[in-house]
Amino acid sequence: MRLQINKSEFLKSWQITERSTSSKSTINALTGIFIKTRESEDGNTVLLEATDLKTSIKSISRGVLVEEEGEAVLPVRIVGELFKKAPTNIFTVSVDDGRGTIIAGRNRYKFTTYPSKEFPTLPVSESASFFCSLTASELLRIISEGTVACTQGEEFPKYLGTAFFQLRERELRIISTDGRRLSLAKGYPSEVSSDGEFLLPIQGIKELQRLLGALSGETPIRILNDNTLVFFQMGSIEFSVRRVEAVFPDYEKIMNPNSTTVLEIDRSALTEALERVDIIVRDYTRMVIFRLSPQGDVILQGKAPETGAVEEVLEGKIEGEPLTVAYNVGYLLEGLKALYGVSVLMSFNGTEGHLSMLRPDEKNFLYMLMPIKLKKEDLSFEEEEIDEPAPFEEDSF
Repeated sequence: MRLQINKSEFLKSWQITERSTSSKSTINALTGIFIKTRESEDGNTVLLEATDLKTSIKSISRGVLVEEEGEAVLPVRIVGELFKKAPTNIFTVSVDDGRGTIIAGRNRYKFTTYPSKEFPTLPVSESASFFCSLTASELLRIISEGTVACTQGEEFPKYLGTAFFQLRERELRIISTDGRRLSLAKGYPSEVSSDGEFLLPIQGIKELQRLLGALSGETPIRILNDNTLVFFQMGSIEFSVRRVEAVFPDYEKIMNPNSTTVLEIDRSALTEALERVDIIVRDYTRMVIFRLSPQGDVILQGKAPETGAVEEVLEGKIEGEPLTVAYNVGYLLEGLKALYGVSVLMSFNGTEGHLSMLRPDEKNFLYMLMPIKLKKEDLSFEEEEIDEPAPFEEDSF
């Protein structure tokens, strides 16, 4: 194999592909990129492949002229660095019998490749069923909003570390939960198949977000799925993610439309106030208390032993019953930052029911959060001197 590389164009495909390699695998081929030439209507092209066995990617590379056909698995750690730091923009790469050479100007670099037969055969999408199609910007929005409540760790049950894709009546929903909160985003694909659903691991979804963020917002994304994999086709790239075999909880059971108190407030003002509260409480319970009175101000309070106390007074439109309730300030901030928009509509369901946050007059994103159970001593604004922080209790979905 002999290739002439245009570095400025080729590196874009290489860097996208190398993110799906495995840096910790004991199988050497998984730490490399499988590069092979193939015939096409436009002449010979170069295909880059990588996998960590949970996700995989295929990318047709740009900036490559095929001088001699072939294939090889190139080590990312060494060859990738040489590609990026090559002293000339145009250079050649050749591989013969497991030995590789890069020639850049008068400079020459030699390296060892991995056997092609050790690289696993990647899944193909030909037998997968069409799921739906939508633009890159729309899919990126739904994923970003719908996965706010997802936990990043290896949790049990398995659905805690997943994003739930649900297609129903031409509406695509992405939902996640960590047991204490839930986020739900809606989008409307341009093309859909019959209704369906599947679970994908958050690690694979995060990589998909990075891929979508590098594309033009109007790039069409085709989603296909089979019994084990979901494929995302985007131009010259095909990214696949292995499905999680688990059952997502019936989230609609907790979506109670009832509310006792409703608050509409400037999102930026509330976010900034909560960030100041967090300065005091973040090393203790991270609890913030809302004191709401119709026709009155919004009062936020927080305290921590041996640290201090804080009270913020904000303007907002409050309707319904007076309410004193507490939440994890970190979870509130994550939901508010995902909402965007000028203002936020917060619907409270008493001291034990969940809080629902939406954009006023919009229904394409919902963030729900369970309150923290308040103790009698929590209601005193004065900070208390105690030896050990008392743990707080949270309800769960």
